[in-house]
Amino acid sequence: MTVIYSLKNVVKERLIDGVGFRLLVPKIEIRAQENIAVIGHSGCGKSTLLDMLALILRPDQCDEWSVHPVDGDNHDIAKLWRHDKQSKLSQIRKQHIGYVLQSGGLLPYLTVRENIELPRKLLNLPDDDSINSISKVLGIERQLDKLPGLLSAGERQRASFARALSHRPTILIADEPTAALDPITAQKIMAVVMEVIKGLKITLITASHDWAHVYKMELRTLRQEAEAVEDGKVYQSRFTD
Repeated sequence: MTVIYSLKNVVKERLIDGVGFRLLVPKIEIRAQENIAVIGHSGCGKSTLLDMLALILRPDQCDEWSVHPVDGDNHDIAKLWRHDKQSKLSQIRKQHIGYVLQSGGLLPYLTVRENIELPRKLLNLPDDDSINSISKVLGIERQLDKLPGLLSAGERQRASFARALSHRPTILIADEPTAALDPITAQKIMAVVMEVIKGLKITLITASHDWAHVYKMELRTLRQEAEAVEDGKVYQSRFTD
């Protein structure tokens, strides 16, 4: 299988309430159609890692970083960051990555249909039956003409997944997408999503603090280790294969 992500010696540093935070990625490789879970407690850097994988957050240091979508070009992300090629990074992100935020991230002034259509419009993709098809699979076909505020929490997350998948990305990134849902609803939504991404041959990378839920979905986990360094002045979190 194609290696979609290849990262080596990636570092991101932040200052939070006077305490330094350092995220380290010595080496990670993610292959096409893998289902990956980033596991760890709150504040360990899961969202930071996902934001970097989604090409939203720039690393402070990076020896190697490539993204090679299936049937696409191999992109030297490290080089693009070094030369501040924001437009190219944005194009890769729009074309190949779908991102589901913990809060859903739907635009409240657009209907559900308009939200789901947005990634396709940004890529100038033709109108077809994609929106109706994926909405039906995810069980929100009757909610398409409503505003997000009129939906239940579970329906909003289903709509968020539909939006992230509407342009058929190579990679789906989801940041604790069911954290605000009850366990039964969360399990039902993720079961449907797993079937969809399997059918579309999409690579899934999701963050979770729920170990049991991850094991039930049979996801490969990225190991996370944390420690205090520099006399306790820096909290260091490390993610590896």
